[in-house]
Formats: sequence, structure tokens, C-alpha cells
Amino acid sequence: MEQANKYKIEEFDPEILREYDIRGIVNKNITENTAYTIGRVFGYVVNDKLASNNIALGYDGRLTSPKLHKALSSGLIDSGAHVKSIGVCPTPMLYFADYYLNTDAAIMITGSHNPSEYNGFKMVVNKQSFFSENIQKFQSIIKNAKLEKKEGSFKEINIINSYVDRILKNISLKKKLKISWDIGNGAMGVVINKLVSKLNNTENILLNQEVDGNFPNHHPDPTVPKNMLQLIDSVRNNKCDIGLAFDGDGDRLGVVDNDGNIVWADQYMLVLCSEISNLYKNPKIIMDVKCSKVFFEEAKKLGCQPIMERTGHSPIKEKMKDIESPLSGEMSGHVCYGDDFYGFDDAMYVSLRLLRILSNNELNLQEIINKYPKTFSTPETRFDVNETKKFKIIEEIKERIKKLEGKIIDIDGIRVENNAGWFLMRASNTQNQLTCRAESTSQEGLKSLIAIIENQLSLSGVDYKFTI
Repeated sequence: MEQANKYKIEEFDPEILREYDIRGIVNKNITENTAYTIGRVFGYVVNDKLASNNIALGYDGRLTSPKLHKALSSGLIDSGAHVKSIGVCPTPMLYFADYYLNTDAAIMITGSHNPSEYNGFKMVVNKQSFFSENIQKFQSIIKNAKLEKKEGSFKEINIINSYVDRILKNISLKKKLKISWDIGNGAMGVVINKLVSKLNNTENILLNQEVDGNFPNHHPDPTVPKNMLQLIDSVRNNKCDIGLAFDGDGDRLGVVDNDGNIVWADQYMLVLCSEISNLYKNPKIIMDVKCSKVFFEEAKKLGCQPIMERTGHSPIKEKMKDIESPLSGEMSGHVCYGDDFYGFDDAMYVSLRLLRILSNNELNLQEIINKYPKTFSTPETRFDVNETKKFKIIEEIKERIKKLEGKIIDIDGIRVENNAGWFLMRASNTQNQLTCRAESTSQEGLKSLIAIIENQLSLSGVDYKFTI
């Protein structure tokens, strides 16, 4: 490794210290010195907590990730850490490395689903998500802790085969399935060819499998309908049984049924619940506040115990361990299996579990989804607002909305359930955005809910109009 004298410790722009990770715009508030400083601080924290300092490290396919990897590695080495770098990888493979290599902590360089100018850092310590106040403390550690320069080590390790073998463990498909995979030029491209070559009873069509940080075909965010158009066309033109799409770092899954319809996470989670309910008695299943009311009602009918939780893969993973949940997730496509897996969000593993269920079912995916009540809804709708005002806007709306009729749930933003259906308004913890969603059993009901959202936004100075 190159010596770290080209880097220096710097204080952070407070805006990059987010709820679940560190994230910002490269060369604006994320620099090589930022990465080096994170290495010094994270190494210090891990050693302080665990009195040892073996750290797994990986990075996604963004154009800025290699230089941040070099700087972060130098910072970790100078903290005294023994770094095990697995190179370019999807985030779930880095989480797996933390178990497989028996390290004390792990750190992933990734901009996730953000635009290409962003990058960031996701962290795990002692197999637990490292988030919230732990991240906020980084600034004070720079100012107050004595960050002694020590001598660590660096080793590159290839675990692709081990990762592929692990996620394919216990996955066998009974009937042949034709699958279109859209990798979105993200980091899951590192493993896709090896995986499909070992997946039995399948015919596979690969889209955008080359890792390319320019994202030349579409942005890798499967929660945005326009990003799914290429996959929809592929499924229809090739008469596939299913289409599967991944975000930039491979921890979120998008699904398209055999007729080219997008199957949102709160819908395919019911398919996953149908299997889990046969493996556990009254299993506790966590889903976030953005999910359909139908999910909570239908999961109960399946014999599950659904629990509504605030949005965020990090708190959901912690809650899973607390209540021993075998399966949990959120509307954005982060889905975590505790059953026969480690409890972290791995979109490829989730897709394999879904394929196994489909291969055991006489019905196709569209027929399975059509069994559940039909609703009219907006997708998860996100739009930009000023970073410093986003939480203030939601607090203003909370105060006004208390006067409306209906059940109010305020564990994360504000969710209102009334006779027309329900709607949600919340501030994103990862971007300078508000997130809104509405669902009704009728088009007129949906329009009435959207009108409330638009009015409340307008009263707080935000001009946004939904298209449905």
C-alpha cells in the first residue's frame, strides 16, 4: 500500500454524517482526506470497542471508489488495523466477508442508489449495524481523541466463489424458470455470471452485467419505475417467468412479474411470507411505515405477526435480532433473511429464495400477486428539498395534520389511515428529499389522499404535483 503521508486528518462536513452511513458528493464534501480520516477514526473505534482490529473492506463500481478505497485503506492501516480487502463487490458480499473472514468489523465504500457524483461508507462493528449516534460521534473523536499513528497491515482476498456457494446453499429449483436479470451496471455484476452458471433449472438473460460507474443504460435504483423499463421490455419480449433488478451496490431488489408488471417490495414480501409461515409458528415480520396496509392484513392471514417499524435497513436489522425475526424488510427493497442466513440485506439471496418459491408453485408470479386485494397507489415518491429544512417541514405538517380525522402513526414522519386509505409523508435519512406515498381501494380515494399531501406540502412552501 502507498504510504499515507499524502493524506491528512480533516474535520467532516456535518451534512455527510447521515443516520445510516456517511454519504456525500465526491470532491465537494467527500474527499480522499475524508476517506483517510474515516479510516483513522473507524479503526480507533473498533479497537476501543473490541481491543482488536481486523477489518473487512470492499468498494462498489463507482468511478470514484478506487481512490477512496486507497485513502481509506491507508487510514485504517495507520490506525493499526489489519485490513482484509475483498476488492470490488456488492455490499452484501462485504457483509458476508465479515462472517466468512471472522473479522471484527467491516466497511463498504458505496454510493448505493444515489446519483453518480455521490459516494459514501457503510459500516458494521461486531456483526451489528454501525449507525445513528455512533456515526455522529466521529466529529468529536477527531477533536478530542488521541488518534495515534500505528502500524497495521493490508491483504487482498478473493471470496467470490465462497460467497456464490453460500448464497446458493439449499437453493434448488424444481421446475425450469426463465429469468431476466438487470444488474444496472452495478457491483452485483462481479458475481452474476458465476452465479447463473451454478443455478440449476434456469434460462438466464443478463442485462447491463458489466460493472460501469457511468451507469450508461439507466440509474441503478429499482424503486423508480423508469429505471425498470428495460427489464420490463426484456421480460415481455423473451416471455420470462420473472425479472430481477438490483441497485448500485446490490442490497435492494426490484421485481417484475411474467406479464411485465412491477411487483413492489410489500407485494413480493407476501410471497416470501407464504414460505416463512410454513417454517415458523406465528413468525414476527417487520416492515416499514411506507408499506401497504394490504401487506399487514394479508401477512396476518398467512399466520405471520407483522410489525410496523420506522424506515431504515439499519434499525430494522437491529430490531430483527431483538425479536428473532426470520424475515423483515422495507418498501425500498431492502429485505433481510434471518432464516437460514445472517440477517442482513442481500438482494441476490432474496431473489434466490423468491425463485425457489416460484419453482415450487403451480401458479405464475402474476397469478400469485393477483390473489391479494387490488389497490390504487402511488409508487414511493421522492423529491428534492433543502437538506436543512426537510425535517422542519415534516414537523410543521405533523402539527397541522393532527386536526384531520383518522388514525395517526408518527413513528417515522407521519402516516394517516382513514376511510379513503392511507398516506405517508417523511424526510429521507439518506438524501435531501421528502418521501411520500398514498394508497386507496379506489381511484377517487387515491385522488383525495394526494390532494391532502399536495395541500400540506404547499402550506410548508413546497410545490409538488403527483402524476398518477
